[in-house]
Amino acid sequence: MLPQIEAFLEVAKRQNLSRAADALFVSQPTVTVRLQTLEAELQERLFVRTRRGMRLTEAGEAFLPYAERAVQALADGRERLGELRRGSAGKLVLGAPATVSAYALPLILARFTAEHPSVRLVLKSGTSEEILELVLQDHVQVGLMRALVHPEVESVHLYADTLVLVAGPAHRLARAHRLRLHHLAGEALILFGRSSSYRDFTSAILRQAGALPGGIMELDNIEAAKKMVERGLGISLVPRSAVTAELAAGALHLVDLADGAPGHREIVAVRRRDAGPPSGAVAAFMRLLTEVRAQLELGAAGGAGPRG
Repeated sequence: MLPQIEAFLEVAKRQNLSRAADALFVSQPTVTVRLQTLEAELQERLFVRTRRGMRLTEAGEAFLPYAERAVQALADGRERLGELRRGSAGKLVLGAPATVSAYALPLILARFTAEHPSVRLVLKSGTSEEILELVLQDHVQVGLMRALVHPEVESVHLYADTLVLVAGPAHRLARAHRLRLHHLAGEALILFGRSSSYRDFTSAILRQAGALPGGIMELDNIEAAKKMVERGLGISLVPRSAVTAELAAGALHLVDLADGAPGHREIVAVRRRDAGPPSGAVAAFMRLLTEVRAQLELGAAGGAGPRG
């Protein structure tokens, strides 16, 4: 009924069939047919023809505000859809483990919210394994996590996070130089993320180097693990990006290893393969990730951090 309602509003506004037809870029007979069709649909006469032009009937006057709201609602709906296509509105559901949330997301989300203030953001946390499951269940649109292979997701590389060994400032290893991993045998080891594969990965690195720990303290999150290391309760193998602030402040010290870096973790953005090409807020977010990738890489390598 949109063409009929638009014809009704133009005739009501201009009180002239010819001028209404010109405004709508159609012929006068077309406007007449549209009005007749609308009156038949409503079973009411909406206009009377007078010497001064077309005048609304009582029914026409009653119908006018509803017709105006209908056209405005449709215009608002079109604008809303345009915002969704442009990524300037809607909802974006992200998932990330604590290490990524603390390091990468502040930079990414500060940029994203500044450019897309009307998008409602929802952030879910968990281990990388849990985030992957949320993506697979379609509870998360984009997961930022350690690279895990799964045939139903596609991944985009973000940055490589080097693993470093840290100790508290008063720990005997804090000032040691050119240590090898096997020299760490007997040291108390502090682990985090007991529900993820991180624990097995860390233990495997030390075991392969013949550095069996003297004791292990397992914690649920990296923030608690860092506090234990600061207090001198043990050493920990952590992503460098997670301790940038502590290293700069002197709260933690890098343990100088002659073996080189124990390894690295690739951080990726994952989506379901069957989600199709990204659109709306998801497309805008993925574009932003490519723009900040170099800055994330630099910060993870120990350069200027992403918060700058």
